[in-house]
Amino acid sequence: MAPDEKKKNWLEYAPRTRAVRAGQVRTAEGEQSEPIFTTSSYVFDSAAQAAARFSGEEPGNIYSRFTNPTVRTFEQRLAALEGGERCVGTASGMVAILSTCMALLKSGDHIVSSRAIFGSTVLLFSNYLARFGVETTFVPLTELGAWEQAIRPNTRLLFLETPSNPLTEVMDIRALAQLAHQNNCWLVVDNCFCTPALQQPLALGADIVIHSATKYLDGQGRCVGGAVVGNQSLVGEQVYGFLRTAGPSMSPFNAWVFLKGLETLELRMQAHSQNAQALAAWLEQRPKVRRVHYPGLVSHPQHELAARQQKAPGGLLSFELEGGREQAWGFIDATELVSITANLGDTKTTITHPATTTHGRISAEARAAAGIGEGLIRIAAGLEDVDDLKRDLQRGFDTLD
Repeated sequence: MAPDEKKKNWLEYAPRTRAVRAGQVRTAEGEQSEPIFTTSSYVFDSAAQAAARFSGEEPGNIYSRFTNPTVRTFEQRLAALEGGERCVGTASGMVAILSTCMALLKSGDHIVSSRAIFGSTVLLFSNYLARFGVETTFVPLTELGAWEQAIRPNTRLLFLETPSNPLTEVMDIRALAQLAHQNNCWLVVDNCFCTPALQQPLALGADIVIHSATKYLDGQGRCVGGAVVGNQSLVGEQVYGFLRTAGPSMSPFNAWVFLKGLETLELRMQAHSQNAQALAAWLEQRPKVRRVHYPGLVSHPQHELAARQQKAPGGLLSFELEGGREQAWGFIDATELVSITANLGDTKTTITHPATTTHGRISAEARAAAGIGEGLIRIAAGLEDVDDLKRDLQRGFDTLD
């Protein structure tokens, strides 16, 4: 048996080691880099073995909708990084959220969710799950009392992003986990913006962690994917059972790309955070900026909580101009280096106007309740030289004179 095939307790290893090694099982070819298994099905030794695989009596590959070696390596590596028992890879981050809800909820159940979540998640909860009898109450992210008041006897799930997009608000995961469990609810945390390199919600009491692997897990804007991480019961049986049946699966190629991204995740997240910190401090000194939202700033309302809960503040920041949409659009259009795109987590810095992109499909009232104004601009700091980024953003400020 090759050393890679021996059972390891990956929690005995440092996160950087897990990010490079966890989950790999070398084939008879002895490859150093993980292979991509581009096959739809697998051959069995006998009819009896096929029956045993399908029934679950014998572990092994069956069909790449739900068993693929490349996807499995990604799942095991991400689970090791998050400190979870199981991970299920999905076709996108939104599918990860949908799969969790479809696996765990039924008609008549109730969700309490933060208002400060991705616009598509708001629509998923309010427009689509509602059609199947699952109601959602949206509350301010940072007000624990509001969460407590919103819980009903039929509440089953609490959902949040922390830090939030785009205002980077931070919620106390441990306190919310205690509230959830006191009321027999599951706590689901979208950890997209920190990743396990900066924050580990499961260690703070969360039941499930959601990822859009499209963002920082990839790190170079190449592929779309998602993941659900948690224990064997919730994720390994229930979420996996939904994926096996419904098939919103991660492709082997995308899983391979994400594996390569995980190898450098910790290094990149520290570098993203350093650039974002420098940009946030610089933006806070610009006279045309009303407010900067970034957990690394002392002026951030949850600065101390973020310092306790996260290893670094992350790469996401936003700022408010004194004017409205016209001024914000003019600022964005004046930049030449940064990419005007709503995606984030890339090595390339991106800039966007949340009110008309990421949160453009929700109502004006919902945007106002979430604090997303027309003068708000979001930046996801990449890995370029920070002085070049400042010079480029100055082009935007020059349009405001």
